[in-house]
Amino acid sequence: MSTTFHGIIGYTITPFSHDGEQLDLPALGKSIDRLIAGGVHAIAPLGSTGEGAYLSDLEWQQVAEFSLAHIAKRVPTIVSVSDLTTAGAIRRAHFAQAHGADAVMVLPAAYWKLSEAEIIQHYRAIGASIDVPIMLYNNPATSGTDMSVELILKIVREVDNVTMVKESTGDIQRMHKLQMLGEGQVPFYNGCNPLALEAFVAGASGWCTAAANLIPDLNQQLYQAVLRNDLKTAKAVFYRQLPLLDFILKGGLPATIKAGLAMTGLEVGEPRRPVFALDQSGQDYLKALLQTLR
Repeated sequence: MSTTFHGIIGYTITPFSHDGEQLDLPALGKSIDRLIAGGVHAIAPLGSTGEGAYLSDLEWQQVAEFSLAHIAKRVPTIVSVSDLTTAGAIRRAHFAQAHGADAVMVLPAAYWKLSEAEIIQHYRAIGASIDVPIMLYNNPATSGTDMSVELILKIVREVDNVTMVKESTGDIQRMHKLQMLGEGQVPFYNGCNPLALEAFVAGASGWCTAAANLIPDLNQQLYQAVLRNDLKTAKAVFYRQLPLLDFILKGGLPATIKAGLAMTGLEVGEPRRPVFALDQSGQDYLKALLQTLR
């Protein structure tokens, strides 16, 4: 468990055929190559942007295996293995580890509201079944489960390979609290695009973002300015990209990123139903945003 993650962690999309029924793995390979060429420091397949929740088990395995083979250790990888059941998450975690993932990401998705004891046991069981690090992912907007900072740190203390936290509530105070109560010893990562600048200032080790598919240079400029402690440049670069970051969040990650990739020459299909593609007004707005950032 020696891999450390920092900087810009790019999410992959999952390309489909035009009708949304078939995977398009060659297009996935091209999107991965774009992310690496754009300088990402790590890649995270099968998260929210990758529509992992909308794939069959076989499709999930095909995307995970292809992604890890195509990345081929050029950058570190964090595979999202979240599932409604603990058993399902364990199967996915085993598969990811066996195919070379450097870490896995676990969001405690659930139909029934989980108690703290159930959440802890979920992570404990997954952690006991694999050897790679786990990124604990807190995103109540998609999972329906909101973990307090105190609960997160309890899990980190009790499950040895839960070594990092991705915080996506959009509440910067959560990050400050993680830093203070964790005494600066628990690496945390920003998962809310519009908070990128504040998160880095609060001590985030990295930024997990789908925006790296569309504006990799601006993402990198922000991170490098933060590393130099050049707040003036960091602010200028951040506010330049903020309208797009806001729109990606509001328009929905798969819909906006897939539309943006098509506008830049890579057809990756539409999101899988029930998620709609970006409507015409949204496409027009996204195109205008991208043109201003070229």
